Amino acid sequence: MEIQRIDGYEDPRFSQDVLAQHGAFVCDGECFGFEIIGKNHAIIHSKSIEVPDILIDEFRFYAEHIDCFYNDKGQLIKQFNPVELFAIDLRQIQPSQFFVDEDKVRAVSSFIHSTHELILPLTLISGKYVSLDGHSRMVAAIQKGISHAMGYLTPPGDYIETFVQEAKARMVFSPHDLKTLSHADYQVQWDKFCDDFFSRVNEKESG
Repeated sequence: MEIQRIDGYEDPRFSQDVLAQHGAFVCDGECFGFEIIGKNHAIIHSKSIEVPDILIDEFRFYAEHIDCFYNDKGQLIKQFNPVELFAIDLRQIQPSQFFVDEDKVRAVSSFIHSTHELILPLTLISGKYVSLDGHSRMVAAIQKGISHAMGYLTPPGDYIETFVQEAKARMVFSPHDLKTLSHADYQVQWDKFCDDFFSRVNEKESG
């Protein structure tokens, strides 16, 4: 089974709401649009009657807090145990990233209107909350004067501590310190940093 997540914001196969939430997937040629409609609910838009469990699992890799999935008719098709959420001041969060893409900040700003729409995967490192994702959403929230988020704890990847060290070296200690770049500059500075980092990791593992 081949699954592709659509990262762009212009694709006529999906609604703008789905694209803004990065909920657009193509699975074996079929389109599935995950639209988050509440703090833990999502509608799956699809012409297919069946939604593969592996696809829902793939979506939840990016949005673990979504535990109820409905079809276009409003019928519940999949439910998971709820994830515990807690309120947290954005200034208490250490980013694991140091740049954000202004295009993505603009896109996610369309659905971030309050604390309860800003739900972040966090982990604890040396007693400090670290964000594993959602950096663009945090910047969009700050621009709107939102000071708190809802978080949930999840295990980090092996690379996170190294990314946090690099963020601190660049004087990024909270989402307020994240630097917004043009899409082109983001690709050069952030994407290249990630590519170079994981390339070195792969070289060490293969060597």
